[in-house]
This record gives sequence, C-alpha cells and structure tokens, in this order.
Amino acid sequence: MQKRSPNIMKNLQLPQKIMLLGAGELGKEFVIAAQRLGNFVIAVDRYANAPAMQVADAFEVISMLSGDDLERVVQQYQPDFIVPEIEAIRTEKLAEFEQRGITVIPTASATNYTMNRDRIRELAAEELGIRTAKYAYASNLEEFAQVSANIGFPNVVKPVMSSSGKGQSVVNSASETEKAWEYAIAGARGDTQKIIVEEFIDFEIEITLMTVKQWNAPTIFCPPIGHRQERGDYQESWQPAGISPKKIREAEAIAKKVTDALGGAGIFGVEFFITQDEVIFSELSPRPHDTGMVTLISQNLNEFELHLRAILGLPIPKIELFAPAASAVILAEKQADKIGFNNVAEALTEADTDLRLFGKPDSRPYRRMGVALAKAENTDLAREKAARVANKISLS
Repeated sequence: MQKRSPNIMKNLQLPQKIMLLGAGELGKEFVIAAQRLGNFVIAVDRYANAPAMQVADAFEVISMLSGDDLERVVQQYQPDFIVPEIEAIRTEKLAEFEQRGITVIPTASATNYTMNRDRIRELAAEELGIRTAKYAYASNLEEFAQVSANIGFPNVVKPVMSSSGKGQSVVNSASETEKAWEYAIAGARGDTQKIIVEEFIDFEIEITLMTVKQWNAPTIFCPPIGHRQERGDYQESWQPAGISPKKIREAEAIAKKVTDALGGAGIFGVEFFITQDEVIFSELSPRPHDTGMVTLISQNLNEFELHLRAILGLPIPKIELFAPAASAVILAEKQADKIGFNNVAEALTEADTDLRLFGKPDSRPYRRMGVALAKAENTDLAREKAARVANKISLS
C-alpha cells in the first residue's frame, strides 16, 4: 500500500479512522473535534479511563514504548491516521506504519525529531542556524556538574524527553545540581537518562506560536499566546501575547522554517523567548499545546479543530480572534483516587467564562485537573477573570 499523497487529501472522504496515541486532556478535545465531523477515533494510553478514552469510539490500554503493543492495536484497528499526543512512544515503529501507507502526523520522521529535545534543538541550532539558548547534554551526574559549570549559573535543566514541564528546574548554583539531576530523571518519559542543560534567558515574555502546516495550502498562524510557568508547567496563558508586529513576523519566519524542515501537516506549538532585542527559539510540539487551550474561548476555530482540518486537508478560510482571552489551570493539591469538583455553579456565574474539567481518574499534587477560560476587553482583565474562576473551584 502506498502512502497517500497530499493531493489525495484534497478530496478525502469522511469518516476516517484515527488512532490517537496519548489520551490526555488535549487528546480529549481533539477527539471531540474529530467526532463532530463524523470520524472514528481510537484513544490509546498507558492507563485506563484517560480523558480522551471517555469520549472516543474505542480505546486501548498499552505501553506505547512497546513495539509489540503498538503493532497489535494497529493491526486490530487498521487506522487511516496515527496522531501522537505524547512523547513516550516507540517512534521507530511509527516509521514502519508509515511505510505501510498509514499517515503519521505530522510525519514519522518529524515525530521522531520532536519527541526528544536534543534532536529538535540540534535541527534548529545546528542545521537551520536559528538562535536558541546555549545548551549541552549530560547522561550522568558528573557530566551534568561539568556542563552546568561551563554554561554558567543560573541555568535550566530538563529531561530530553518529557511533557508538561515534568523534570524541569532552574539551577542557581553548583550546590543544586544533584537535586536538579534527580528531579530531571524522575520527570523523564521513556527509557532515557539524558538531560539538556540550557542557558537561562532573561526574557520579557514567553510565547507559544500555534503554527498550522497544511498539505495543500500555505502555513498559517494563530495570534501569539503568552504564558506563565511554575515548576516548568504552564499556569496561565493569554491571547494575544502583546508583542510588536516586528517580533511576530520574526517568530512566524522561524516557526515556518522549522516546520518546513519537519514536513507533514498539523498544528505545531512553537515556543519562543521574547527579550528586549531578540526572538529566541525554545521548543516545539507537533500537536496541540497546553497553553493553546485558551483558543477554546478566543477563536472561531480552536487549536484542536485546526489540527484536525490540517490533518484531513480541509480548508481553513480564516482564523479569527473573537476577543482578548485567557486560561488559568485548576490544580490538584493532594493524592486522591476519587475526584469531586466543588463550587462549579459559583465559578460559572461570571459572563464570558467557561470551564473544562478533564475527568482524570485520580489526582496528585500539582496535577492539572481542569482549566478556566475567560474573555474580556483586554488580556489583563481576561487573566484576572480566568484566575477568579479557577480559584473558585476546589477538589474533594
């Protein structure tokens, strides 16, 4: 079976069978978008009752690092598309599926690149000549201490494979390296013990540029999204980010350069540090981005609908920002096997607000359990409103 060409995507018949690898809250919204156009979705993850499984047509619980498990579910369902939503996947197996004619999003090669911070950083900095933070790798504590001293303090430490900021920390002195190493390894996904040490960038704002790469049409962009992190994980995001048109154009040019090199189609969350003088490439995710959940209230087509349309080769006539908007996360405070949300009615009393409660089967400290969304006259007011809504929700 030959891989389908982009031209075939122009007249693709619906429904299509889509296998989603990773069934978290982002996957849940993607499933909803896909089913609105009648598609059949199989949600796959390592644990039962994951959010996207609750709305999918079918689901499977497997280790996605197991090539045999992946082979079994692909043979069982024979999907038209495989859409990764997390990093911890046996990516060489995706290349086999692609060779058999299954469309892997954005491509098997691009997925392999972007599942690891080392590969995407090397592509950007060394092959494409894009400005990034200075960086080095370490595979043990002794190497980490050495490269950390070479880069200087403070620096930022991350596992080369992780998600949602897990394992990320700022190291202010040599005395903190052992603790940072242990935290990074504990937060790593997959079977690697490699970390990346980065120069600390004193930025004015950190943004995500949602970049939509299409099979048969030009690459297009959502208005940039500002975001704030704690413990390496996003806490709030707002749109538009409020940076100059010149810096937006610079970010768009860099995002297009990187996504053109990766190929395929779909939405990419491209992150940048914006300083007074520079636009600095940070990271890239080849799928909807957690900071992009603000688009659930801010845009005519949210990031999940854009991802689906790009994947299926459907037209995207325009991306319209309805109003300045913001999102604020709802975090768990403790470990619990049964989740209840309190004060939902009170939280929804404010106009131009909304909630997404993810339906995760259990909680742990700082686990993201939901998100509050708000629109307002400007982003400052939207951020305040989203934070008020989020703070009204408590878990029991």
